[in-house]
Amino acid sequence: MQRATPSFEHRIYPAHKIAALVGVLVDKGVPAAEVLAGSGLAESRLNAAATRVSYRQMLTVCRNAMRLSPDPAVALQAGQRMHVTAYGMYGYALLSSPTHADSVDFAVKHHRVMGPAADMSVRQSDDEVIFSYRPVLAPDPTNAFYRFVTEFQLSSHLTITTDLYGAAFRFSQVRLSYPAPPHAPAYRKVFKCPVHFGQPVDELRFNSDWLAEPMPFADPITNAMAREMCEKSLAEVDQAGGIAAEIRRILVGQPGRFPGIEAMAEALRLNPRTLRRKLDAEETSYRSILADVRMRLAIGYLRETRMTNEEIASRLGYSDAANFRHALSRWTRKNPSDFRASHTGENLP
Repeated sequence: MQRATPSFEHRIYPAHKIAALVGVLVDKGVPAAEVLAGSGLAESRLNAAATRVSYRQMLTVCRNAMRLSPDPAVALQAGQRMHVTAYGMYGYALLSSPTHADSVDFAVKHHRVMGPAADMSVRQSDDEVIFSYRPVLAPDPTNAFYRFVTEFQLSSHLTITTDLYGAAFRFSQVRLSYPAPPHAPAYRKVFKCPVHFGQPVDELRFNSDWLAEPMPFADPITNAMAREMCEKSLAEVDQAGGIAAEIRRILVGQPGRFPGIEAMAEALRLNPRTLRRKLDAEETSYRSILADVRMRLAIGYLRETRMTNEEIASRLGYSDAANFRHALSRWTRKNPSDFRASHTGENLP
């Protein structure tokens, strides 16, 4: 149900998303240095091939952009800058795929090499291809940052897909879990399809007939080379998570069984003092990791299952529903009903 959050601190991702946000803000008259404030990044390094960034740096820049932008649709606009050539070997692998179905499979399997704003999965109905999203670092759909990240991801997806299918490409519909924001008309302008707010999921859909379109740049040699490089990059991302990411993987993999730090240290073949020292070096703690995992699982259970509060409390290791409600309020300042009843069904035709 939940995939472990990737490395938050390791600088292993290209800087193209940050560069797109900075570019949009600069065009609006906001100095690049202000958008990058607190990230440790210099504008002169954003377009350097060797520059790598962390999710913490992305988070910092996104929050700066939300605060500084005079236009609330800035994330949608930044996504429009994310053309297929901005994705390096990942983009070339997509362009050179033998079929569109191959490019979809590759995109889903390898998208984490690019430090995505949201994890994605895909399924196909009789007549539609359906991409579902879960923002990587923003689990709460009632939070403005969740909306910002989702806007960036879906707009980016439209841009790269239009590059692959041609200018006539359109989504058939977009479904979003949050209420319509004040700048909702900008969605219609960008996506040119019905947009449904207050839905149980975040997803985009397009007609599956597009998969039958020819790939004008299909090339088996280029595709094999690009795929090989992306496989190596994916392995590096999976291995670069650090001890915090390893702990998250263990906790997410066994919901309901949350060991103390001593038991976790034993599972990792470390003594507790060494584990604490390693977590300190990654600027986190076992307590904060455990709280974050519980919060993400709780929101997922509330949004995606019919489990009662008592059942969720038990699954998360709380003695009763009241303690679970107190914890959720502490994490999100919201009640369970806020997540269960967030689907208002607002539509933008």
